[in-house]
Amino acid sequence: MASVSRSIARVDVSFDDPNLVANAGLLLTATMAERLGLEGMIDATVKLGGRTGGARPGRKVLTLTHAMIAGGTHIDHADMLRAGSTAAVLGHRVMAPSTLGTFLRSFTFGHVRQMEAVNGRALERAWATAVGPVGDLVIDVDSTICEVVGKAKQGAGYGYTRKLGYHPLLATRADTGEIIHARMRKGSANTQRGARRFIDEVVARVRRAGATGGLTIRFDSGFWANDTITVLNRLNVRYTMAVRCSSKGINNAISSIPDDAWTPIEYTDDGEAEVAECAYTTGAGKKKVTRRLIVRRTRLTDKAQLRLWPDWRHFGFLTDLDGTAVDVDKFHRHHAVVELAIRDLKEGAGLEHVPSGNFHANSAWLQCAVLAHNMVRWTAIAGKIRVDNQLVVARTLRTRLLAIPGRLVNRAGRPTLRMPTNWPWANTFISALATLRDLQPATG
Repeated sequence: MASVSRSIARVDVSFDDPNLVANAGLLLTATMAERLGLEGMIDATVKLGGRTGGARPGRKVLTLTHAMIAGGTHIDHADMLRAGSTAAVLGHRVMAPSTLGTFLRSFTFGHVRQMEAVNGRALERAWATAVGPVGDLVIDVDSTICEVVGKAKQGAGYGYTRKLGYHPLLATRADTGEIIHARMRKGSANTQRGARRFIDEVVARVRRAGATGGLTIRFDSGFWANDTITVLNRLNVRYTMAVRCSSKGINNAISSIPDDAWTPIEYTDDGEAEVAECAYTTGAGKKKVTRRLIVRRTRLTDKAQLRLWPDWRHFGFLTDLDGTAVDVDKFHRHHAVVELAIRDLKEGAGLEHVPSGNFHANSAWLQCAVLAHNMVRWTAIAGKIRVDNQLVVARTLRTRLLAIPGRLVNRAGRPTLRMPTNWPWANTFISALATLRDLQPATG
């Protein structure tokens, strides 16, 4: 042990190599951004003319986006892209953190909507490069709490979790984890606040992006509302929507299900579960509506635990989908994948921290985080990195393919990025880069 310690103690350190690249794997996401034409599209969409810090928004948004992809969670973390020759593999000028802070604070409500449009157009271009859905599309709508500490942050408040923060609304693509749409809301906002307009925008966005098949949206009980179902029917969108089983009408409907109507399903070793369905009627007169209610009930089977909790617990949802109750219940339970996308948006794309005291600046930060989150997925899918259609986890991709040290050198007049020998995923990187470079540049 002593000899190892002495050898480490003899290592000198100097930060003096201008050719080193800290996160050389960003060449992959930068190539994807170049093929999608993001910088020019952002410059044409976000109009901050005349506002301090508003010039050339494309390079500023991409600086923030690449910093998030590299693991940055604060504005100051963008400085890592200015070290060595990192900027040379990004394809755009890297801006200073002070400039980025001024840029974010220049946003107003309307400019945030322009950033939302950027993500919508980026989605259209990405889906046109063979990463779009084939056939029917399943979307999960949910909200999350972005916890903050500073009580002076504009719009931060306490919601149903009793934690200080913001309460953004999100729509994700079930099979890839892409964020289709996101909107920042005050921390005190009710779960349903703005949901109906948000659904309108989500459906319009995926249709513009080329989704021609059937649409199904899954919700948890926080979005349960007859008006929301009316919007879904108007848009010809199928749905599964969880309900609160403690409500009187739902409780009465569940109580009417006979014991022999319940079908056992696979469950954990220490419990059992059964599924049944019934009709749930609400309203009266012309407003009377009957919908399909599917209910899953569960209870523990361990004898000691069963004495404490002997009763069944019920979980129900409304739906207009066809199929057996068991199959539709299994489909609805897959709604839980939205939590994986949200976790990755926070842990993998910078949303675990909301940096500014200005609400609109934080709204713009959310849109940059969404772009970073999606860029990771588009790079993995278009570069054929994803294995067996598994959901992409940003931290895994960063470890294997992005956070690679490199040295940028000149070989016979050609810039060459030299990577470490014996890198375990070297072949994957080279193959992905070649595939991404073969993509046709986006137009329009």
